[in-house]
Amino acid sequence: MSLAPAPEANPADVSGVLRLDAPVKLDCGRTLSEVDIAYCTHGHLNADRSNAILICHALTADQYVAAANPATGRPGWWPRMVGPGKPFDTDKYFIIATNILGGCMGSTGPSSLDPATGLPYGLNFPVITLADMARAQAAFVKQLGVERLFCIAGGSMGGMQALEWVKAFPERVFSVVLLATAARHSAQNIAFHEVGRQAIMADPDWRAGAYALADVRPEKGLAVARMAAHITYLSEPALQRKFGRELQADGLSFGFDADFQVESYLRHQGAAFVDRFDANSYLYITRAMDYFDLAQSHGGRLADVFRGASAVRFCVISFSSDWLYPTAESRTIVRALNAAGAEASFVEIDSDKGHDAFLLDEPGMISAVRGFLSASARALGL
Repeated sequence: MSLAPAPEANPADVSGVLRLDAPVKLDCGRTLSEVDIAYCTHGHLNADRSNAILICHALTADQYVAAANPATGRPGWWPRMVGPGKPFDTDKYFIIATNILGGCMGSTGPSSLDPATGLPYGLNFPVITLADMARAQAAFVKQLGVERLFCIAGGSMGGMQALEWVKAFPERVFSVVLLATAARHSAQNIAFHEVGRQAIMADPDWRAGAYALADVRPEKGLAVARMAAHITYLSEPALQRKFGRELQADGLSFGFDADFQVESYLRHQGAAFVDRFDANSYLYITRAMDYFDLAQSHGGRLADVFRGASAVRFCVISFSSDWLYPTAESRTIVRALNAAGAEASFVEIDSDKGHDAFLLDEPGMISAVRGFLSASARALGL
């Protein structure tokens, strides 16, 4: 099945859900017989199908990279980067964005119905890995009629998915953009994820993952998980600049309401999150990130992972105040790419916005990605 008609018939913006033609075999040993992938595309696929870019999303994002989410009304999550005349230029490139396997925005995940029972999977959903996500994406892209991507790009967990593509399908990728990411999940990051998971599982409404059957949701636990995670996306200078020790009211309440503006901000982030995300998906996706260690299958030798990708072009970008995936992690990737003979450019953007800088208005990032894609397009003859 192909969803990529001739360019003149291919609408500029498409969203939908595609069922994969074949089952997906998972690293845990199980197989998902029916897999749906929710997606959005923007722009037109050219005649020789050589201008496709896959953008991979981070932990709590989705396929709505440039279009408003119809369920929430929220705008696309990367408006500064994707669109006409922007680095990921929808007038020039065919942009593909999918909701990951295990997600909750239309792709098969723990909230989906198990075809064997007709009930939501819940904790019967198999534990997945980032490699499983990449395999599902690769099958989806092939069904679109795209054999080779001009570029795959992603920040944070999206960058990890891109790295899994490079490991498994180097012949299907011409160039890669990696932002604020790492080649493995650190002990510190695993620890933060465990705090979030425990908050969810401690909520009485979690019901051992079967909350959908009881028509309840573990909203309090999921909100706390989001609050804890959101702190890691920011930096101390950014928090100080935005909130400092400013109070919500004229004085202290001498109680446990949100006296400080930063407390109110985190509570708002938690409350907004539970309206758009599934608690079990949060458990499964964070666990997949924790399992991520790109070089583990190569005896810890990251350069060996990239030897099969020596013909791929890379752009690696980090941010100076990102303590979740600090610049040292990006430098490790670049050194391994250099050792493998791959063409890699690297830039550290000076920013005080923390990990979330890759989602924000960072002129250095915008310029670097634009320049890399333009040079890569010239090299490919686009």
